[in-house]
Amino acid sequence: MPQIFSTHSLHPQVTADLQAAGEFRVASAPTAEAIMAEGLQADIVVVRAPIPQAYFAAAGKLRAAVRHGAGLDMIPLDAATGAGVLVANVPGANSVTVAEHCIWSALALLRRYPEVSADLRSSGWAVARAHSDLGRELSGRTIGIVGMGNVGTALFRIAHGGFGMKVLAVTSRPKALPDGAEASDLRHALTHSDVVVLACPLNDSTRGLIGAGELALMRPGAVLVNVSRGPVVDEHALLDALQADAIGGAVLDVFDRQPLPGEHPFLSLRNVILTPHMAGITEESMLRMGQGVVTETRRILAGDKPLNFCNQAAWPKYQTRFGERISG
Repeated sequence: MPQIFSTHSLHPQVTADLQAAGEFRVASAPTAEAIMAEGLQADIVVVRAPIPQAYFAAAGKLRAAVRHGAGLDMIPLDAATGAGVLVANVPGANSVTVAEHCIWSALALLRRYPEVSADLRSSGWAVARAHSDLGRELSGRTIGIVGMGNVGTALFRIAHGGFGMKVLAVTSRPKALPDGAEASDLRHALTHSDVVVLACPLNDSTRGLIGAGELALMRPGAVLVNVSRGPVVDEHALLDALQADAIGGAVLDVFDRQPLPGEHPFLSLRNVILTPHMAGITEESMLRMGQGVVTETRRILAGDKPLNFCNQAAWPKYQTRFGERISG
């Protein structure tokens, strides 16, 4: 039977489906050491943690790495392609989940939830309730969305259709914007938005996209939401801006270093909402992403190309390794 190796546990229904497709195993820990020690006999690796570059050369049976989600930064594509290993992902399965996370967390900051919650517990009703005088509504405000892929588009629908927000969209494909979204450059979006959401992929052009200069453009009460990847933002510059109350606050789901170190200064700030890279995770999204993984796994094991084939250049070497032809 083919072996399907996952870096993490998966939704119970997904687990059952993968067990029906082969021998299903889960890493003892989502670490490079565990992946290298336990996953070298895999035919398929299901990716929810960074995969070491050396893994692809060492795992001689490996047919494919299937990303449980959309982002490919956890998979060294060049190494996979060079080894003749297919890479597939599941785009869009958790886009509404991430979009909802952006909305509720931005609302929480505008209504000063971190201060209210902390003070209600430590200082009592009256002190906590006093924060409400400074709370702000989301409806009718302006949101800047950096990256109009699946997440950005889902966020547009909720923000514009549900809250009547003006949407400034920073995108490389302005002609593809939905009706109601206004194409914008980054500077304009930062200067005119009450909420700025980073929903772009991490690549050479977005690494360090938001630094001290960009943060200085934001309105004093504006909120920055990062559901992209940590290195898109200069954390030191953001920390300085937050400590100086130069912006209204930040929602951070991703960080330069993950897990976030227990001594990190972000943890002591009251104008920040921190979550452990979970913006895209709910029971529903885990099932949808897992179902996408099952579909791709079945196709690959049957000798077909994946539906969401992310490294087409690997196909010739893959065929040489496994003696298969393109199906259909």
